[in-house]
Amino acid sequence: MIITRTPFRISFAGGGSDIESFYKKHNGCVVSTAIDKYMYIAIHPNFNREETILKYSKTEIINDRSQIEHTYFRKILESHKVNGVEIVSTADVLAGSGLGSSSTFTVGVLHALYAYEGKYVSKEKLASEACSIEIDDLKNPIGKQDQYAAAYGGLNCIRFYQNGDVNVEPILMPRKVQKRLESNLMLFYTGRLHSASEILGMQSENVTHGIKEQNQLKICQLAEALLDELRKGNIDSMGEVLHDSWLLKKTLALGISYTELDSIYDRAILAGAEGGKLLGAGGGGFMLFYVRQENQEAVRRAVQLPQMPFSFDRQGTTVIYVGEKPKFIVESNGLEKKSK
Repeated sequence: MIITRTPFRISFAGGGSDIESFYKKHNGCVVSTAIDKYMYIAIHPNFNREETILKYSKTEIINDRSQIEHTYFRKILESHKVNGVEIVSTADVLAGSGLGSSSTFTVGVLHALYAYEGKYVSKEKLASEACSIEIDDLKNPIGKQDQYAAAYGGLNCIRFYQNGDVNVEPILMPRKVQKRLESNLMLFYTGRLHSASEILGMQSENVTHGIKEQNQLKICQLAEALLDELRKGNIDSMGEVLHDSWLLKKTLALGISYTELDSIYDRAILAGAEGGKLLGAGGGGFMLFYVRQENQEAVRRAVQLPQMPFSFDRQGTTVIYVGEKPKFIVESNGLEKKSK
């Protein structure tokens, strides 16, 4: 058995600039971090080598990869030509919560398959292959930041270039400063999931012309400004950047926010939050706020939503368990039999 653990992510600034329609024209820049909430993928040889079993929110038992209903599983298993296995997916958070779940899943499954095949694979390879599957093969109108955040882990500036290259730059700061940054970030679950593809599809078309393109450029500039301030240890700049980015992001496409979310945000600001944003494409999921310690209880009372404590993840996708493959012997009739 092989088990991989792959982190979800939080994007602070620059989101949307990782979409191809934008970075092909302007280059893109995102500041994000992986967090200690994970997707776990376990893969094991199935006793019946003619069947593949997939367990996620439902269970599929299939004899032909083309029969797989789960589009991500189907495309990944087709690309790796794997049969006769059982793969189980479990996660700390729900899909559609704005933490990059689809890309975390893709990176985690790819990592598990490479490990199962006995192959070493780099984080760059995992991220780029996940991008190819999600964007090129499955035609999802998403960006590239989530795949790289899940693969690499850590607090990073991720740059997206017009030629398609991606560069991950770790943001280094003293451990004590980073812990203070973590402690000033509060994450609340809105109770409403979203469809990232629908919103990002509109955003992808909007950010290449007019005022929306200019606003996306300003969001990139905010990411660059945040990078500079964090490198100086000025973590309190996070609040202002989050606030300005959120105001700009809401202009990029319909459905990013709505009245109830705006009300939650306004209550948090009045209670002492210095800035925040809805994570992911918009429409639901988790809201992030930057709040100094002395104001955090007031913000909890004001927003009245479940809070999810978190820390930064520093490892990225990792193989956390490797067990020996069960041994089989072949009978004279050609069938496999599990050895004692």
